[in-house]
Amino acid sequence: MPTVLRERGYRFFFFMADGYEPPHIHVAKEDRAAKFWIDPVELAMNDGMRSHELSEIREIILAHLVILRAAWFRRFGRL
Repeated sequence: MPTVLRERGYRFFFFMADGYEPPHIHVAKEDRAAKFWIDPVELAMNDGMRSHELSEIREIILAHLVILRAAWFRRFGRL
């Protein structure tokens, strides 16, 4: 699970086997998790994150979108 970014207590990462799906990022904090599609940025899965956390995560993703897309491309070879 390569970590791409850590910000505001959230860990943004990929699973090594994620390449068969469209570009996305997993986010974890404590015992909560979410998954966001990268293009367009959209919630794909939520496991315990509160509404305000999901909004905050979306803002972080948008602020670092270039980095997240580049990390996906480096890992999986496509966007």
